Amino acid sequence: MVHADASNFAADITKEEAYQQVLDQAEGLFYEQRNWVCNLSNCASLLWHAFKSLPAPSNQVNWAGFYTLNHPSTTELILGPFQGKVACQTIAFSRGVCGAAAATKTTQLVPDVDAFPGHIACDGDSKSEIVVPIVVDDKVVAIIDVDCAELNGFDQVDKVWLEKLADLVARSCDWP
Repeated sequence: MVHADASNFAADITKEEAYQQVLDQAEGLFYEQRNWVCNLSNCASLLWHAFKSLPAPSNQVNWAGFYTLNHPSTTELILGPFQGKVACQTIAFSRGVCGAAAATKTTQLVPDVDAFPGHIACDGDSKSEIVVPIVVDDKVVAIIDVDCAELNGFDQVDKVWLEKLADLVARSCDWP
């Protein structure tokens, strides 16, 4: 049974433990539920609460969520479930950090978004960003996007665990 306590994280949890809890809780929430809207919504909440439970810079995350492929287009993303301020509605694969992750099918770990060519400033408070593609059958179906209000907000730990989450999400949803 789904319960709001899934979003509770201990005050002294490490980043690795928080990510493991996100994966474990997501796997439980995905059990017998393959709807991508439902699963991405719960995932966005889990990520948001995990980041807010950690020390800086992680607790300075100001946006965590998803963009999905904007059907019938094969080169544009559309806003999906998220936590944070309102966001850009569509993003072409040729624009910004999200577009780069989608176009290259590789994680983009950006310590300073102002130094990223073509960065899209949906929220001027964002200083760093990590974007992880969700790939099914060699096709990008969505991306995980997380922004931080501090420079160098993400590291290799975030990259490894968000890539694990992307893999779980990829195989746990029925994609359009």
